[in-house]
Order: sequence, then structure tokens, then C-alpha cells
Amino acid sequence: MLIRRPADIPPSEITPEAAYLDRRGFMAAAAGLLAAAALPLQAKETQGPGANLGPLTKSPLSTSEASNSYQQVTQYNNYYEFGTGKEDPAREAWRLKTRPWEVKVTGLCAKPRTFGIEELLKLAPLEERVYRMRCVEGWSMVIPWVGFPLKVLLDKVEPLGNARFAAFFSADRPDQMPGVRLPILDWPYLEGLRLDEARHPLAILAMGLYGQILPNQNGAPIRLVAPWKYGFKGGKSIVEIRLVKDQPWTSWAKSSPGEYGFYANVNPHHDHPRWSQKTERRIGELLRRPTLMFNGYSDQVAGMYAGMNLDTSF
Repeated sequence: MLIRRPADIPPSEITPEAAYLDRRGFMAAAAGLLAAAALPLQAKETQGPGANLGPLTKSPLSTSEASNSYQQVTQYNNYYEFGTGKEDPAREAWRLKTRPWEVKVTGLCAKPRTFGIEELLKLAPLEERVYRMRCVEGWSMVIPWVGFPLKVLLDKVEPLGNARFAAFFSADRPDQMPGVRLPILDWPYLEGLRLDEARHPLAILAMGLYGQILPNQNGAPIRLVAPWKYGFKGGKSIVEIRLVKDQPWTSWAKSSPGEYGFYANVNPHHDHPRWSQKTERRIGELLRRPTLMFNGYSDQVAGMYAGMNLDTSF
């Protein structure tokens, strides 16, 4: 299925923004509730290996907000490698073989190396971090990730002085990922962070949910989580991290540069061209809530963007 761009759509077909937001938000919440009701029939297919990752440290960086349910978090996803529908990943991601798995760390570093997934599981004590997560389409969740700070991995390879960005490459396996057979994006999926963002204590490499191995549809076996940014920044099923001098031309910024910027910081003051970002709807709830600047993590991250125009550097 191809995504039609705004230029392809005649004005007569465009829904008024207020109606679109209200209808879309209601449908998102309803989808979360329906998924929660349906999960018992699908649990064996969506939980992956289900191995317990404990004992886990409870991170002081966690929000005190209640988490969404396991059913909601694993049944309503954006993961275009398995389809553009929110339910497609839970239905299709079983195809992805996550063992064995390796992550290469390359580029501008003194000690480039390849890490096996079992080595990564032991690289640092795993923590449970309950993070608010916000998607650019207007929906949000609170998710109890299990992972370790990205900085731990970067310190192992010793970035060089001219390394300014980290590029994250996702797996590109047409035989296991039906979505990459379609020209939706320029595959493989590529995301990036500025190096100071990658070293920030909030940025983690997640390998689990709810104390268990990460399910395939949520980005198994290892994915990026940067909770002050919109969800598309969280590259899934990572196979390479490349340290580079120049800002990576990331997948969504390359596809639609007027809609998706490199920074992707959650910002209620900068609207998407086709919808407002001022409010969001938590999956499982019917009413919208105000969107928080930096997704509620301003105290921790705002200093990294001091002096920047966040309306142009979006």
C-alpha cells in the first residue's frame, strides 16, 4: 500500500482538521480498547520468547504515571517494515528471526566492534524505565521499557573527536519483513541522534517490556528509545550504529522533509502540516490531554537545545 502525499489529494477529499482530529483520536482509543479485549486469543503469537529479564533495577528516571497494558503496547504499533496498519506488526512480525543477532558499531570511533545480542544483554545492568511515549500522529502511551543507557555502548567504542552524530540502521530483510518489499520508504530504515543526545541519560537501548524479552512487533531484539522525541525516532531491530561527522539524512526526513524533521522533539508549538500537535490521546482513554513540551522531560533535556529555534529545527 502506497502512502499518498498531500499534493496527490484533491481539496474536496480533505477532511476538516477539527473533524479529523476528533474522529482519528476516537478511533485510536477504540482500537486500543478492542486490542486489549482481543489479546488473549493472540498472546502466544505476540509475546515472543517471553523470557524473564529480571532482576531489574527500577530507574529513578521513570515517570510516576500508570503504564498502558501489555495488550495495548504490543497490539497497536508503528513498524512499517511489517505494514502501515497499526495492527499489522502484531500480525506479521512473527516472521522476523531475532536469534542469532549482531549489532555493528562502526565509523568514527577508536574501537569499532560487533556485539552479539547475548553480549548486549550482559553489557550493563538492565533497568526498567517507565517512559511517556508520544507519536507524531497524536496518540501516546506509557511503556515500561527494559534496557540500558546508550552511553554505555558508546563508551565501549570510544567515539573520536570529530564524531558528531550517531546513525541507527534497522534490519532490512524482505523475506521476513513484508513491508520492505514496498517503496514506502528508502530502506533500510535510518534514524539518528546528535552525539550529545545519544549520550543523554534518558536515551536507552531497549531489549524488553514488562520485564520480558522485547516482542518482535515492538522492535526486537534491540531498539532505540528517546522519550522526549516523537516515536518515529526510535529505530527498531537495530543492526548497525554508525558514528559520523555529518547529520544523517534520516528516513522520514528524506521522505517528507516538510513534515518530519531530524530532531523530532515533542513540541506542542510546532504543528505537523496536516494536524495539530497541541493535544494527544492516550491509548485506552477517550479524552484528549495537552501535549507537554519535550513530552514532559523539559527539565532533563531542554538545555541541549538552548538558543535553537525549535520551530525551524524541528
